[in-house]
Amino acid sequence: MQRSLNRLIMISVVSVMAIAPTLMANSATANPARFDGSYVGAGVAAGVTNGGQNNDAATLGGNIQGRIAVPNAPVSVRGAVLFSGDNAAIVPTVTYDQRISDNANIYAGVGYSFMDRANQPSPLGNRESVVITLGAEAEVARRVVVYGDAKWGINAYENSPADALSFQAGVGYRF
Repeated sequence: MQRSLNRLIMISVVSVMAIAPTLMANSATANPARFDGSYVGAGVAAGVTNGGQNNDAATLGGNIQGRIAVPNAPVSVRGAVLFSGDNAAIVPTVTYDQRISDNANIYAGVGYSFMDRANQPSPLGNRESVVITLGAEAEVARRVVVYGDAKWGINAYENSPADALSFQAGVGYRF
């Protein structure tokens, strides 16, 4: 399991590194016709890693996420709360957004997770950490957005060098 997870993480990181120069080059051409707007949504959050100690098991919970688009720029400010019955991770993030169609974006960014309670399990580990986010979002009906992303918490477990990985999906209201 750990070996497969490490391979998945490595493939994701290499993919982002390979795509990043293209995304940055495209941003120089200023493509203003992209999925734009802000939204707030809710859904499920699934922590799929375990740090190997007490109070750090993989956790299923929920998420509340939001996006504030920065006008005329390919970046967004996002916020997420990933919660379980024991703890919540509050994750502010800045992302680079790349249009893939008139109604959809993919995004990648960096943020930080703040834990509501130290050393209690959340979908994103049990301690505060730097978070890398990769995701996609699309408006599927007027003002209805679906989103999904992966959040990778680096060194996100107390007394363990393990990283945390959480997958989120949800539905939002665009305003």
